[in-house]
Amino acid sequence: MGAATGALLGLAIGDALGHPTEFEEIEHIAAYCPEWRELPLPEPALVTDDTQMTLALARGLRTALERGPLTPLRLERPLREEFVDWWRSPSNNRAPGQTCLRSCWRLSRTERRWQEASDTGSKGCGANMRVAPLGLVRDLTLRQMSGAAQLQSGLTHGHPTALAASDLTAYTVRLLADGTQPAELPARLRQYAHDNRTRYDEFWLGDLAAHAQDRTPESFITRGWDECLFVLDRLDAALARVSADADPCEITGQGWIAEEAFATALLCFLLLPDDPVAAVRRAAYSSGDSDSIACLTGAFAGARHGAAAWPAAWTDRIEYRDELLALGALWD
Repeated sequence: MGAATGALLGLAIGDALGHPTEFEEIEHIAAYCPEWRELPLPEPALVTDDTQMTLALARGLRTALERGPLTPLRLERPLREEFVDWWRSPSNNRAPGQTCLRSCWRLSRTERRWQEASDTGSKGCGANMRVAPLGLVRDLTLRQMSGAAQLQSGLTHGHPTALAASDLTAYTVRLLADGTQPAELPARLRQYAHDNRTRYDEFWLGDLAAHAQDRTPESFITRGWDECLFVLDRLDAALARVSADADPCEITGQGWIAEEAFATALLCFLLLPDDPVAAVRRAAYSSGDSDSIACLTGAFAGARHGAAAWPAAWTDRIEYRDELLALGALWD
């Protein structure tokens, strides 16, 4: 099984590993697991809203693609339905983010345009924790992937940094699935950010920027890409001097906001690019938003190494296993 299956399984495994450690200080985690390389997958291996919303996005994307080439309207309708269904579901009991809950409530009011439902002040990591499927569909053009990644963010998190970090996360998954070497990633990502820094894609975002306080759509989106470029600077500095034994959240950020979740997850992967199990353990054994960081690390590692990256004893008991495998098979 290939990159799509590996990435989807990996994000759920990382999510489940990080679920018990989220909000915990390193000292508290060490009290029951002294060595980060031995962090166990919980029993049962339950995931959080990170995986639930990834699956909601994946189902919406699958429906959109069944209807024809990906366009904003073709994607927005099923995504909106899936996000509202998740919001209403009794299974939505895994400490979901308040931005997602509030925005999904607004999306449930069908007379409201999605740009009006969006929270343009929130750049929480709920935007990019769920975006990996868009990097796994090989038939999408780069503009479709980018526009769809930003649109799905905007349904809940409309801050320009949430849009840019979602785009950057999906692009990272795509690069790794296509065989880009880990050492090449920082430079490729920096170039991508520079290339897109002032590009506001009105076709995909409509008038979202008008709901923020920036003078122009270009200044709106530039604000987001500049924050992502700043965190890429921190990542470069960390890779030059940090060992895998350091708490990653003390280096590139706690991960509660989109650009920090992206950078800290990527740091964990790049410190251990050939050991996916160690990478997700390192991400989960952290002092910040451990489940979201490990979720993204698992997506990166799985896209690079495929489904064989993960121990059968873990994949056999991960929650939502059958749906993850079915979607992975569809996009592999």
